[in-house]
Amino acid sequence: MQDYDLFVIGAGSGGVRCARIAAQNGARVGIAERRHWGGTCVNLGCVPKKLMVYAAETGRMIEDAPAFGWDVQRPSSFDWYSFIAAKDREIERLNGIYISMLEKAGIDLYTGDAKLLDANTLEIGPSVLAPEASVQRIRAKTIVLATGSTPVRLDIPGSELAITSDEVFHLPERPQKVAIIGSGYIGVEFAGILAGMGSQVDLFYRQPLPLRGFDEEVRTHLKELIDLHGITQHPGISPVRLEDIGGGKAVRLVTDDGASYEVDAVIMATGRRAAVDSLGLEAAGVAMEKGHVVAGVDGKTNVPSIYAIGDIRDQYNLTPTAIAEGHMLAEQLFNPQGRMWSFETLPKAVFFSSPVGVVGLSEEEAAKDHDLAIYTSRFTPMRQTLPKRAGKILMKLVVDRHSDVVLGAHMVGPDAPEIIQMLAIAVTAKLTKKQLDQTVALHPSTAEEFVTMRTPTRLVDRH
Repeated sequence: MQDYDLFVIGAGSGGVRCARIAAQNGARVGIAERRHWGGTCVNLGCVPKKLMVYAAETGRMIEDAPAFGWDVQRPSSFDWYSFIAAKDREIERLNGIYISMLEKAGIDLYTGDAKLLDANTLEIGPSVLAPEASVQRIRAKTIVLATGSTPVRLDIPGSELAITSDEVFHLPERPQKVAIIGSGYIGVEFAGILAGMGSQVDLFYRQPLPLRGFDEEVRTHLKELIDLHGITQHPGISPVRLEDIGGGKAVRLVTDDGASYEVDAVIMATGRRAAVDSLGLEAAGVAMEKGHVVAGVDGKTNVPSIYAIGDIRDQYNLTPTAIAEGHMLAEQLFNPQGRMWSFETLPKAVFFSSPVGVVGLSEEEAAKDHDLAIYTSRFTPMRQTLPKRAGKILMKLVVDRHSDVVLGAHMVGPDAPEIIQMLAIAVTAKLTKKQLDQTVALHPSTAEEFVTMRTPTRLVDRH
């Protein structure tokens, strides 16, 4: 039996950061991974999805090129096989980097399914990556749960005929016709990706607008842009069943309005749940609520020796927050520095064809406690003027009318995530609208609009 100061279950973004920082601060550390070194983000999430976004964007750039003088024509088809092969090579390279980083930090790596036996003991057995592995028993003073989350399907007849975001990255060929259920981050992003690659996309969602939880003005603007990208939206519509047609080669989607759609694939982007199956949480006495592990701000569970970080807590469910939680926890345990990240001003991005970037409060959230001055601007980006590509940018500032502090910044349009990352510094630092106005604009740029909006679009009294 091996003994450790810290043992991490799950080698995703949060778990890897926690293990590395702990090891750098003198702890004896072990880590176990059952499926993908690097976790969801590297293998089945942000990284491969962003590569797909770039692939779709490249097609649009080629399409626009003649307007800028280039004698080119858009290729008649997208080579899915070549792209997936290139994507897989890059993911394999990143897997190797994660393993190398951990080994260089002096961390012991275990491949297999980890299960808690009690508050300080766990067992590692065979897994998908290591089907022949022998069972090993580990003891650790502190155990960190960082197993992330997994996609869920709707509980409707035929749901097994659908795929989730996990399977999209390994489809043998691109579906010509695809139905996507759900309009959160994943649904909206895959709609833009597949439409950009040439698929016919139908997007179904229960709400009247996509991206539930975002600023209402942003949601309305995005809905208009989704139409412009050739995606057929079905708001207020829910699926009731899926049927196999064509011997498994096609699927019929039947909806609650009585309509049906025959497609090559149905993608359920209908949420994720904490990956807690077979973790042995009951044996260790770890408290759960609504399917996720209950933990405080510092990651503590109800069991003093066990902590939880990342999506298994179902709080922020983003890669950067998992990394920050893992970093803070490792320092808290082995080298307290009082380091904190501002989760209240967490920037977020949706990598649609016209990407969304937001930080801070939405207008609806801010109006609960503040009298507001709302600044908005809509305009066609310069890049779209020569090819006459439709679709405007939306930029928005939510400002407290009395203190002049910028409470939130929102953008839909090219480069929104890159621009909002910098605005996040201003919102985190509680800068005022006057301070933004004092900043000299960088011209010509899209970002300059955030420091040149002088007159409020409207005033809003607190609710």
